[in-house]
Amino acid sequence: MKAAAILPSCNEPATISAVTTAVDTALGNVPAVIVNADSSDTPNTTENFAATGTRAKKVPLAGLTRGKGTQILAAARRPELADAGVVLIADTDTRNPDPAAYAALLDHVRAGAALAIADYPRHWDEANLTNHLARPLIAATTGHDVPQPLAGDLALSRQALAAVLRAVEALPRELSECVDGYGIDAFLLLTATAIGPLASVRIDRPKQHAGSFPHLPAIYHQAVPVLLHLTATRTPPPVPPGGDTTMYRVSHRAVEPARLQTMLTTLENLGQHPDGYDEYPWPQPAVDAWHAVRSGVPVVEAARRLWPYYLRRVADWLTTGQYAAPRQRAELLATAHARLHTAVLTAAGARR
Repeated sequence: MKAAAILPSCNEPATISAVTTAVDTALGNVPAVIVNADSSDTPNTTENFAATGTRAKKVPLAGLTRGKGTQILAAARRPELADAGVVLIADTDTRNPDPAAYAALLDHVRAGAALAIADYPRHWDEANLTNHLARPLIAATTGHDVPQPLAGDLALSRQALAAVLRAVEALPRELSECVDGYGIDAFLLLTATAIGPLASVRIDRPKQHAGSFPHLPAIYHQAVPVLLHLTATRTPPPVPPGGDTTMYRVSHRAVEPARLQTMLTTLENLGQHPDGYDEYPWPQPAVDAWHAVRSGVPVVEAARRLWPYYLRRVADWLTTGQYAAPRQRAELLATAHARLHTAVLTAAGARR
């Protein structure tokens, strides 16, 4: 089976060589192609990619319009990928790329999964969109509890990728713009759920990568409308008998007080303090945004209304999380996950 890999732009051009080498190792000796879709301001990424020796054929795409989704979709439409039975997408900001992890993703798709995605533990101060919103909302509305639904490392079947390319053409303009950016991750996952089974590949060490916190507003306003749009039409499954036993893997690390304060100040400067939050705490505002979309509110507007509540949730998490033990952090996230599921069922019942 021919295989292919897509390497979108990276924030640190030096990592492209290591990721390319690891991906090439994972692809093995089968006919394969690696596409680097780059929109960097400098030629360093493309030059480093071109200079990296591989067995797979390399296709550099330079000068693309900025946007993670734009890059991935441009690569996915290349004729070199037309006959690939499985396509790997690798996060090129990764500082510790693992060929075995990439190979496992490919193997799960070859074995029948529509999409396989990496499941790595995240440091407690990271993955805030995943832990507080994306994971519990996807699980509550689709029944697919994917630990890292926005992971940058995944593999898709040919059928799943074809479905993605068809679905993106039918999106309204405002959502198409989101999918051209950071909304692509949720779009890939949630589109693939209609094609076949999903698989999570457990990885035991935390991912080391360029920080995403500086891009928080862009990530949120591009990913959350897609999340709301693609989950609003789903019929929420019931809470499992005995309650939700979801487990979160939250890796500990010490965060310097100065860095933590900088993050909190940034959050405070990004939005106004929402009224009534303490009487109406998270995750209820997230469920209200989801229900609003089901009731006809445009997804971009629903995401905009939710924004200050999300900022407050992240600020509260960073403030209290610094004093919590690793097990306590995991338990707090699991408890919020279960509350969101129950609230989604209540909101869905109220609509009927």
